[in-house]
Amino acid sequence: MAGRGWGSDQGEDAGVGVSERSLFASPLANPLPSPLMPAPGSQPPQADMPATLPPPASGRIVRVRRRLARVSWPRLRHSAATAAELELDRGIAFLLVPVCLAAGAIGYYSLATEPDFAKPVAVVVLMAVCALVSRSWPKTHLGFTAALLCALGLLVAKVETWRAGTQMLGSEISTQVTGRVVSLDRMETGRIRLTIDVTSTARPKLRYAPERVRLSARDIPAEMTAGSLVTGYAKLLPPTGPVRPDSYDFSFDSYFAGIGGSGFFLGNPKLVSATDDEVPLTARLFSGIENAREAIADHIRATVGGAEGEIAAALIVGVRAGIPDEINEAMRRTGIYHIISISGLHMALVAGTIMGLLRGAFALFPDFSARRPVKKYAAAAALFSIAAYLVISGVVVAAERSFIMLAVMLIAVLFDRAALTMRNLAISAIAVIVVSPHEVVGPSFQMSFAATAALVGAYAGWADHHAGKARPPPPKRSLPGFLTRKFLLATGGLAMTSIIAGCATALFAIWHFQRVSPLSLFANLAVMPIVSLIVMPFAVLSSLAMPFGADGPFLYVMGKGLTAMIAISAWISERSPVDAVGLISQQSVLLVTIALVIATMATTWLRLAAVPFALAGLLTVSDTRAPDVLISEDARLVALPIGGGELAVSRARPNEFTVDNWKRALVSETIVVPEMFDKADWQFDIADAANLPPGAPFYCTDGVCLARHPSGAIIAHVEDRKDTWKACGFADLIVVNDATGYDSCHNPLVLVVTKRQLARKGSAAVFFDRQSATGPPIIGFAVDGPYRPWHEQRKFSREARGLPPYQKPEKPAVPAQ
Repeated sequence: MAGRGWGSDQGEDAGVGVSERSLFASPLANPLPSPLMPAPGSQPPQADMPATLPPPASGRIVRVRRRLARVSWPRLRHSAATAAELELDRGIAFLLVPVCLAAGAIGYYSLATEPDFAKPVAVVVLMAVCALVSRSWPKTHLGFTAALLCALGLLVAKVETWRAGTQMLGSEISTQVTGRVVSLDRMETGRIRLTIDVTSTARPKLRYAPERVRLSARDIPAEMTAGSLVTGYAKLLPPTGPVRPDSYDFSFDSYFAGIGGSGFFLGNPKLVSATDDEVPLTARLFSGIENAREAIADHIRATVGGAEGEIAAALIVGVRAGIPDEINEAMRRTGIYHIISISGLHMALVAGTIMGLLRGAFALFPDFSARRPVKKYAAAAALFSIAAYLVISGVVVAAERSFIMLAVMLIAVLFDRAALTMRNLAISAIAVIVVSPHEVVGPSFQMSFAATAALVGAYAGWADHHAGKARPPPPKRSLPGFLTRKFLLATGGLAMTSIIAGCATALFAIWHFQRVSPLSLFANLAVMPIVSLIVMPFAVLSSLAMPFGADGPFLYVMGKGLTAMIAISAWISERSPVDAVGLISQQSVLLVTIALVIATMATTWLRLAAVPFALAGLLTVSDTRAPDVLISEDARLVALPIGGGELAVSRARPNEFTVDNWKRALVSETIVVPEMFDKADWQFDIADAANLPPGAPFYCTDGVCLARHPSGAIIAHVEDRKDTWKACGFADLIVVNDATGYDSCHNPLVLVVTKRQLARKGSAAVFFDRQSATGPPIIGFAVDGPYRPWHEQRKFSREARGLPPYQKPEKPAVPAQ
């Protein structure tokens, strides 16, 4: 013991750092030839050159020039072929399997029309035959195998769409809903959101009722829990589409989540008596788990209290509906919102805490630890723990994906394999794509796998860089020096982790959310030690102590850590600049994705091929044009940027969610509501419309709102089709909030958009011709083209059929007796 100072950094497994890449290392001492380096033996030995003195700077420049001059196309081809063979020997073909499957799934969701089963099956069979026949030609065989995997990804996505088969509500309607509660969430606003499996409807009885709906209520009976049979009169709404073209499609998410409609109870729902014999066994099992989750969440809220209790409930059981909006927004602006969503971070911290506790406990019994594989025991316990964590957190998709990733790594430990490898990440990705291929097009899948692949690739590259270097034993240090060094190493590691993960996911975050957190590095450096060392370990300890009623002290410490996290997040958020960055081009995201795949999977100099893709992606980021006008799919809201970071809207109380998305897309900070005028104060005529100031808000009177775009184009928003003629003489764009409306202007230079068009094709983006002031506007719709299964319900609404809103017939007057 006296011979071991505080400077000894060698742990139990310090010498076991096995890299799978080293198993395929070349037996030769010389490195892999590069097109920029001379081949071994190609130069005569320079015996008279001093070997100990480095060449001067000018000599280095000359040497680099000579190497570049020796680069030739045959030499480059030979070096690339040699490197490619080594990559194949190291198993890059298997790493590309999930990439090909994901490409096929994305191709399926990008199709303009829905294919029948015969086409993808035929493509799979054809590619399989070609791959089988071409086994004698390795390169051709490899190409056909990649095509086969892409076809399989398309087929898997088609199978999932057919298997989901969600029956979606076609039109807005009010009816009596009776069903069984699947889950209930208490919202931050005080309302309760119920997910209900519908058993029947009445007044009117729906012939094509959705199987599952999500409804909110002001209040519910105290004894209502998951599994209860409830009834109530509710207003049902069909799933909405994207709030603007190329944005997130909520009907797509609802289709694969099995939610056929949403809405709210017009009164409070009531309980209906039912016997347990009527409930299937699986439903009773899921209801029991859901009730246990809700009971644990209530206990945590009552013990911790406040916003900290809501966040603690989100971290332990995945119930996060009650977190205040201002705290959610602060965490989004500072880039630490990933802490709230149960993902790989939480699974890893739970597994790490369990393994650390067990390894520490086994260390108290050295004889037993020396004779038994205690590391495998700890890994098995950690695997069981994250499985229980998955169940108690609600088996959401993000947690399910994270469980698969971490389970593969823990199973690798059980079989004495390296845990943190790209191969294990590829296995996890394959499992997720096969089970839920629709997740491939979502931000959660893309950002989590991009971050993990970047971190694993960076770790492997760093390990390869130091693999052949001899390191002297660390010097002995005093206790303060040892602690200082450990602190600096931990801080540097955390900073590099945040930088690598942030760079890998930045473009995906901008593409999906049009926002980036400029101070996320500082926020993560300040918050992650609190989360990793206090919040999550004490969350695990409180969960272990909760069955014995001894969780109070652990939840108290966890709450204090969350208080510090909230305070830091709020402080940094107040000083963070505007995080809206606007729209970026789709091709830039595709190019950067290709660069990320090459950089993280390649192990030879071929990783340099990622550089041109990355540069091309960064150079084309701004190769897109922001819309001049955005129109909501219900035709109730029109917005246009008027300069100075302001967004003019056509309604005094616009939809908050829609406006927030539009603000980020158009890089606007504030909303400007319309100015209302009485009919006596302002009249619509050509002269007044021509004098509308550019950059001013909407001016509304007599059912018509007018605004002038900074380009000079005039936009009119009309509530009644009978008023459309008022704007035909001067407007460039007319939006008619009337399903019975039509193009009454009959002018090719005036674009008339009706409520019926928007109901069928979704929200719209309008672009004015900047080259010619007299050119007609160009419009793009979010759901233009033939319907896919998650859009079929759009054609059944009253608006899509050109019908006015439903009016209840008046009851006939009862004659006086």
